[in-house]
Amino acid sequence: MEIQSIKNRFGIIGNSPALNFALQVAAQVSNTDLNVLIFGESGVGKEVFSQIIHSLSGRKHNPFIAVNCGAIPEGTIDSELFGHEKGSFTGAVDSRKGYFETVNGGTIFLDEIGELPLGTQARLLRVLEAGEFIRVGSSKVQKTDVRVIAASNKDLLELTDKGRFREDLYYRLSTVPIRVPALRDRKEDIPLLFRKFAVDFAERYKAAPVQLDDEAKSLLINYAWPGNVRELKNIAEQISVLSQDKQITAEVLRKFIPETSSNRLPMLISNGSANGHEFANERDILYKLFFDMKKDVTELKKMFVEILRDPSIASSLQHSTFANELKELKSNDSYQPIATQPAIASSQPVVLHNNNNNNDIHAHEEIEESLNIMDKEKELIIKALKKHKSKRKDAASDLGISERTLYRKLKEYDIDE
Repeated sequence: MEIQSIKNRFGIIGNSPALNFALQVAAQVSNTDLNVLIFGESGVGKEVFSQIIHSLSGRKHNPFIAVNCGAIPEGTIDSELFGHEKGSFTGAVDSRKGYFETVNGGTIFLDEIGELPLGTQARLLRVLEAGEFIRVGSSKVQKTDVRVIAASNKDLLELTDKGRFREDLYYRLSTVPIRVPALRDRKEDIPLLFRKFAVDFAERYKAAPVQLDDEAKSLLINYAWPGNVRELKNIAEQISVLSQDKQITAEVLRKFIPETSSNRLPMLISNGSANGHEFANERDILYKLFFDMKKDVTELKKMFVEILRDPSIASSLQHSTFANELKELKSNDSYQPIATQPAIASSQPVVLHNNNNNNDIHAHEEIEESLNIMDKEKELIIKALKKHKSKRKDAASDLGISERTLYRKLKEYDIDE
């Protein structure tokens, strides 16, 4: 089926390459029974893609149901999905079929799959692997033939690293991944979508549709749209209802768009550069931190040595507490500059040799220490384990990583607890 005909059938507006690619993948996978995992931010229209896949599949005449996993309480979600027997828990006055039983032969769309409890994830994995499930309170194994399409607005791999999502379930679900682009990644489609929503609203209430001038269009395109298509539709309908003038200017549009339109995600900014550099992982961040520390300590050591070599520098810093203390130390006959260990383990300190007969500096040597990030990481892990008496959970919490990640690091660095 052609992409344009799919757009016409399901009311999809837009021509961005990312959107077209996602639709093409959905159309290609629809005729199979493969599991599909749909990624995308909240409000991008992930449920529409699940409907497209079901409608173009061989199961299109069988039931389709969409389940929001985040909206069902943890205590009842097993009953909702797999059913329960009479008396299996308080309030179970009758036996009840679950979604996997009632939708047998059809398609089930599990939205916000990352919100599933771990116990429910194990049950779902059994359904995906063997097509089997057991009602709550029963011991009878039942069969089902259901195609599962899942969706999430969270990074499921990150959740697996934190121990909140099963890794085997992730790979079972994501046989075919589909990423639905955010609205800010398809800016050319924003004016088309706004016009579509405005016209639909006008036809529904028999009114003239609102229109944007050029400046208002530019403002609309450059807004970040954290709520994506859902937010755009809400704003279009608000303007259609509340605006007295049908010709919308940028000044009018600003009243409906939140002031904070920039990306609210934290980002590390490199020193001395106007351009921000966002680090991809924690190892890069640690390396950057150690590099900056080494640079600062080196500068301090250079300044210290220069002051010792040229007393006039110290005299020019009459109001400096450091300079006054330095003069006091140098006037003391027993003064001997020694190697002091800095708090930051970036390099070996400067070793200064002084002669009691004069204040000349005979030698200055700087020895670099290894800055291998793996050595530092291993050292921090060992310290955390000692601090918490080998309690992995407490050590992992102190290090800011998951217990599973800590276990992997112990194996990787061959650390004996």
